[in-house]
Amino acid sequence: MKKIFTVFFFFSLTVALCQKVEFKKVTDSSQTFTGEIGGVPITIELNYTGVVDCDQYQHYVDGWYYYDKYKKKIPLTGIYNYYGNLSLYNFGSKQKQNSKLLKEQITSLQKVEKTDETAQKLAPQESIIFENMSMNNNPIPGHFYLGKKVQPAKLFTGNAMIYRLNNYLFLPNNKKINTYDFINKAGGNELISYAAGENGNRVLLYFEQTSNFNACGRCGASEGEKGYRVLYFTKDWNYKHYQEFLIESCLENIYDATKTKSKDRQTIKYKIGKSDSTPAHTFTVDLKNATVVKSK
Repeated sequence: MKKIFTVFFFFSLTVALCQKVEFKKVTDSSQTFTGEIGGVPITIELNYTGVVDCDQYQHYVDGWYYYDKYKKKIPLTGIYNYYGNLSLYNFGSKQKQNSKLLKEQITSLQKVEKTDETAQKLAPQESIIFENMSMNNNPIPGHFYLGKKVQPAKLFTGNAMIYRLNNYLFLPNNKKINTYDFINKAGGNELISYAAGENGNRVLLYFEQTSNFNACGRCGASEGEKGYRVLYFTKDWNYKHYQEFLIESCLENIYDATKTKSKDRQTIKYKIGKSDSTPAHTFTVDLKNATVVKSK
């Protein structure tokens, strides 16, 4: 699967023993997928063109597909719905006009759920519906509709989300990981430091991220989630697991932490008050050694 990058940031740390840890934030607004219609290979390119209402998991898309043998691009427009389907349509000579009409009529969660019903009233020449986006099926199953003809369709990916907040860590030994794949899809990480220990290596990240991709949902319009993450690796940089330490959170009702820096500015202490889910506690962040210690 090919990705087109639209936003790019770069940061790196060079550490002892000539090891280097690099960090990149890359926001995707376009994805290219391979797949099949009726067993025939196809390629689909889709571009994010805006969020539906206030939920980032539901967005408008435009693009094209072609049969790999012929490479003649056929325009597509539609809706990506993480909670349901990826619905794509070709309206023939009325593609531009009906694409605009479709998006004007689908403006809420309830209307997204009726995407195909709305689209059919505009008489698409072709429809491709990939089903159950949140099920993480690979390949993603679906159907292709041309008049009364129906054929099975497949998208060769386990994730058809178009808009993605990637946070890449480039590690020694030519290894790379993306927090999008194993932490969450919200991004917002920053590289703070790296350190080695007896049991392996550590990377310290600071993060500020949205509490909810649905801005109309719980905590969607809040200041979000803030804190630190410590990622643990083996000595040869195989990823093991991570720990998360919240210093502010709408979801957990954590606010007004007291922050104190040491004189050498290498250590930060956060005093966190009692919340709905946790008693009062303290986090000690060692920036140089890439550790966070929780205490009462």
